[in-house]
Amino acid sequence: MSETKTAERPDTEKTATPPTSAEQLLARLAELGIASKTVDHEAVFTVEEAKALRGELPGGHIKNLFLRNKKEEMWLVVAEEDKRIDLKALGELLGAGKLSFGSADRLMSYLGVLPGAVTPFSIINDKQGKVTVVLDQDLLEKNPVNCHPLVNTKTTAIAPQDLLRFLEAEGHKPQLLRLG
Repeated sequence: MSETKTAERPDTEKTATPPTSAEQLLARLAELGIASKTVDHEAVFTVEEAKALRGELPGGHIKNLFLRNKKEEMWLVVAEEDKRIDLKALGELLGAGKLSFGSADRLMSYLGVLPGAVTPFSIINDKQGKVTVVLDQDLLEKNPVNCHPLVNTKTTAIAPQDLLRFLEAEGHKPQLLRLG
């Protein structure tokens, strides 16, 4: 009698190692001549947790939505943390059809980060250019813009124009839209 085993899907959050570390990202910013300031904190997974923990950290604070459509096209939408994003309206605006959130496995595969650590900086791991970045135009009026540097236990402050410069240097010129 033979025994058939089914392959278990790996738990991405426990087994995956991000391809780029926070230190490597910060080194890349320095290589590009981009000034930044990073603070350490407890892990945060939601906007509410970040608000409760950050204290008086100045500047714009963001939320990041990793989205996909039925055609397997991917988007990273970066918006001000308090903006309400209507996925149906956004899908129509982008010509993407119905959008849904990407899975943890997809997130690791495309952006090389774990849930809770999604950030515009994670585009550094999309060497194939498969993810389209959409940036809330209102963020360009915030200085600095605060982002996780590939981990959710740190926050890095960067000038909005330097964020644009980083994204472009990584081959991901963002679509600028007024969101919310």
